Amino acid sequence: MAAKKDKQFDPVETLHAIEEKFEMFQILNEEGEIVNKDADPNLSDEELIELMTRMVYTRILDQRSISLNRQGRLGFYAPTAGQEASQLASQFALEKEDFILPGYRDVPQMLFHGLPLSTAFLWSRGHFQGGAIPESVNVFPPQIIIGAQYIQAAGIALGFQKRGTKAVAMTYTGDGGTSQGDFYEGINFAGAYRSPAIFIIQNNQFAISTPREMQTAAKTLAQKGIAAGIPSILVDGMDPLAVYAVTRDARERAINGDGPTLIEALCYRYGPHTMAGDDPTRYRTSETDSEWEKRDPLIRFRTYLEAKGIWNEEKENAVIERAKEEIKEAIKIADAAPKQKVSDFINIMYKGELPYNLQEQLAIYTEKESK
Repeated sequence: MAAKKDKQFDPVETLHAIEEKFEMFQILNEEGEIVNKDADPNLSDEELIELMTRMVYTRILDQRSISLNRQGRLGFYAPTAGQEASQLASQFALEKEDFILPGYRDVPQMLFHGLPLSTAFLWSRGHFQGGAIPESVNVFPPQIIIGAQYIQAAGIALGFQKRGTKAVAMTYTGDGGTSQGDFYEGINFAGAYRSPAIFIIQNNQFAISTPREMQTAAKTLAQKGIAAGIPSILVDGMDPLAVYAVTRDARERAINGDGPTLIEALCYRYGPHTMAGDDPTRYRTSETDSEWEKRDPLIRFRTYLEAKGIWNEEKENAVIERAKEEIKEAIKIADAAPKQKVSDFINIMYKGELPYNLQEQLAIYTEKESK
């Protein structure tokens, strides 16, 4: 009878051991209390107020954008309510020279990185001027192709690295984006070259109507970074202090030559996936919505700042009124943009001399449009 061999390696136990390491990092709990004092990023009162201002502004922008979409004054729009902390606290940790590679839900980060709101509105309408990013603003237009921004971020990060630029490329995707091949290619490339990139997964629980549990058998999305050999962390994406802290640390490591980081921000979108006909009541229950609303990033951050005596209803109302006025002005600017013509698209597509066939088409359309 053959002797029973000792078990040398159990892949299941190894998997479980890895997954258990990804506990959710949190600083500010749902009641607005600091539960991890050692990790507090110690932002100044002015910085805390500014971060709260941006979050309130973005919540109003979301509400107004939904209304404008329903009025037919905006085109494509992906609601952001519930994700303000994961979006804005991460951008808050960046410097102006850093580059943002956004997904289509990430317009707020672009705005606070310098993009004019009117340009964002024109992008929503599909106007070519919506893609005309000012040279001083280090952002790409929002990526519609799911996950493609991860490839772009890896490339920009490598460019920074080759030039010796002390800056990072930061990009975002949703939980569904981690099922795309571009997701792994991007983190693997950056990991192999130890490039200064920050990859953020905004795990808002649903890829349109597909729940996160059906995307992957992995217990966390953060653990996917292990395969690329890069540091990874799971963070409470509705805790602005925690999101800021992990992003700031990731940036410091990146510019110091320690390579990229993958961050999974656990959050929730209160609205539909986009305003293009998605109905979340078909795949989400009111009980689930209510449970996540208790974790609202604005509520917990407001509670924290009010307890510190640096935020009140008067300040918040002032932000709300300013947001409404700036949105109204931005829409006016967008409305005043010239109507698009076929000749515009031909002219802006090429730099230098046009191919002969497009020269012919340009002449035809220019003549038609002049009548």
